[in-house]
Amino acid sequence: MITRRFSSSNNSAFVARYEAQRIAFGPIVFHCVRYAWKRGLLQALADAADKGLTVLELADKGLGNAYAIGVVLESSLSAGVVELRDGRYLLDKVGFCILTDTMTQVNLDFVHDVCYQGMAHLEASLDAQQPLGLSVLGDWSTLYEGMSMLPEPARSSWFAFDHFYSDTLIQSILPDVFKTEPKHLMDIGANTGRFAAVALQHDAAVQMHLVDLPQQLAIADKALRDAGLRHRTQFHPVNLLDENCDLPQGMDVIWMSQFLSCFSEVAIASILQRAAQALADGGHLLILDTLWDLQKYEIAAYCLINSSPYFTAMASGNSKIYESEVYIRLCNQVGLKLIDIREGLGYGHALLRFQRE
Repeated sequence: MITRRFSSSNNSAFVARYEAQRIAFGPIVFHCVRYAWKRGLLQALADAADKGLTVLELADKGLGNAYAIGVVLESSLSAGVVELRDGRYLLDKVGFCILTDTMTQVNLDFVHDVCYQGMAHLEASLDAQQPLGLSVLGDWSTLYEGMSMLPEPARSSWFAFDHFYSDTLIQSILPDVFKTEPKHLMDIGANTGRFAAVALQHDAAVQMHLVDLPQQLAIADKALRDAGLRHRTQFHPVNLLDENCDLPQGMDVIWMSQFLSCFSEVAIASILQRAAQALADGGHLLILDTLWDLQKYEIAAYCLINSSPYFTAMASGNSKIYESEVYIRLCNQVGLKLIDIREGLGYGHALLRFQRE
C-alpha cells in the first residue's frame, strides 16, 4: 500500500495545534494578504528593500489609512509574507513570491474571483452533488454552460487559470499528438479552439473535429475564422452528458486535455465508451491531465487536490482532480489499452496514451 502525507508525522503536538489554527483562520489570512498585494503594500515594501517602511510611511504614500494597513500587515506578518523589524515592515520570501510568481497570482485571483463566495455552499454541494455555489456567478446547471457569459472578473480569472496550466504545453506536446500521423484528429472539450489552431498550423493536411457545447464552439468558430483555419475543421456541438449523443466515427487520434476532470466517474465511463467507438481500428486516445498521484512535488499535489472542491461547489457538483488509476481503469473497461505515460509535463501534467484494441 502506498502511503502519502503532506506533513511530518514527527511534528510535536504543539506544532500540530499551530498548523490546525492556520487552517482555522486561513480564509481571513487569505483576504488580508490579497489586500496587501492588490493595494500595493507589498510592492512598496519591495521598493523599500532592507530599509523597510512603517505603517505611517505607507499611509503617507496614499496606500490606505493607518488602521487598515496595520490590520492587514499584522495578518501578513503571521503568514510569513512580511517581517517586522524595529517597527518597520520588510517584504519576506513569501511576499516576494506573491509579487513575482505568476502561478501564485493566477491561483489567488482564481480562488478569489471564481471560487470564494461559492465555497460557502460547499457543504450543501457535497451532499447534493450539485454545484450550488455557482448561483453567485449565474443561473446555470454547470459552470461550463455559462462559460461564455461569466461576469467579470470571474471570467478573466477563470481563463487565466485555465490557460496558465495548459498553454505552456501545446507546442511541446505536438510531436506526441502527431506521432502516428493522424489525418482525422478529434478534440473533445475543444473550449476556445486554442489547441485546434496550433494543431492545424502544425500539420497542413490534418482535419480537425471539435466537440463541445454550442456556446463554447461559437467562441472557437470565431477564433479559427480569424486565423484563416476554419475550412479544415468540423464542429460537433453536443452535450456529452447526453448518453444518447454519439460521436463521429473513424478518428485516428482523439485528444482530451484537462477535460475528463469536469465529469463524474459515471459520465467519464460513458464518454470513454463513445470515444472508443469513434476511433478507427488501432486509433489512439490521448489524455492530458493533472493527476494528483503522479506529481513529483508536494506543492503540485497540494494545489491539485484543493482544486477538487471548486469542481464540487462551482463547476459540476460531482467531478474532481482524479488519480491516474481512475482513467486507466475506465479506459480498460471500454477496450482501450494503456500504451505509455509521460509524466512531469508543464505544471504537473501527465500524458496517457491509449490504443483501441
